[in-house]
Amino acid sequence: MSDSPTRTRNREETTADSRESVESETTQVDTCPECGGQTIRDKEHGETVCEDCGLVVEEDEIDPGPEWRAFDSRERDSKSRVGAPTTKMMHDKGLSTNISWQNKDAYGNRLSSRQREKMQRLRTWNERFRTRDSKERNLKQALGEIDRMASALGLPENVRETASVIYRRALEDDLLPGRSIEGVATASLYAAARQARTPRSLDEVTRVSRVDRMELTRTYRYVVRELQLEVEPADPESYVPRFVSDLDLSEEVERHARDMLATAREEGVLSGKSPVGLAAAAIYASSLLTNEKVTQEQVGEVADISEVTIRNRYHELLDAKAEFDVNL
Repeated sequence: MSDSPTRTRNREETTADSRESVESETTQVDTCPECGGQTIRDKEHGETVCEDCGLVVEEDEIDPGPEWRAFDSRERDSKSRVGAPTTKMMHDKGLSTNISWQNKDAYGNRLSSRQREKMQRLRTWNERFRTRDSKERNLKQALGEIDRMASALGLPENVRETASVIYRRALEDDLLPGRSIEGVATASLYAAARQARTPRSLDEVTRVSRVDRMELTRTYRYVVRELQLEVEPADPESYVPRFVSDLDLSEEVERHARDMLATAREEGVLSGKSPVGLAAAAIYASSLLTNEKVTQEQVGEVADISEVTIRNRYHELLDAKAEFDVNL
């Protein structure tokens, strides 16, 4: 049976009254009752305060935020319970589900043979569903290659993330036809390391890559040109900390090497020279000046260059330093 007109009218009046009361409460919260100024909500202290006179209109408000405190981004991510953040380093940005390879249940007990076969079939189908088309398969292979090479070169996570973004842009701009997936992935990682000022030499990258040096340089120039990447020339000083650490030398050697390279830059000696060779020669010269003698062979093995190159750059750096001291 339908409602009578009187009952319907009473219900509408009740709804209107409740709406008016809510609006009046909202008006009271947004306006200061003393001076009529605008109020703001202080979520940290759970208060509503007037901007003009400072009157605390409401206090002990319910805090909708988390019950824990965090003092930096890493601590905030570790305490968050909303799952892992999305990442460009995975083809599905980390949004899909992975089935663990361990054949154990939630209590740590081993699965039976029948359950293991079932889980293996589920893993197979899960992998098939994660890569639904050729583009995702391409992306999955390339990002796996970038992660493998970055781990072998000891590159940080921000470089891997940047390399993944560069490869995604190359894939979206249709730059891959006629080029190998490994070549574009290696070029993306090399460019990302240069952008992050943690460069690796071409020989180092070629050693861990599945493409030769000629293909790497050709693909690198093509990717940088087509994507209009801003990559500055490699700075010899960016190689110094890693070489000093590998040779187990002191910070004094590193400081002298940086000063020597800065002097050579002012004298115009760095132009046209290999940054790796300059860094190695500066470290060798600084080790002699600080009585922490290291052989040219040891420096050459760490920097992956010949002893002849070290000797040539070594004399050039010393001549630049001597000329700089004379001008002073």
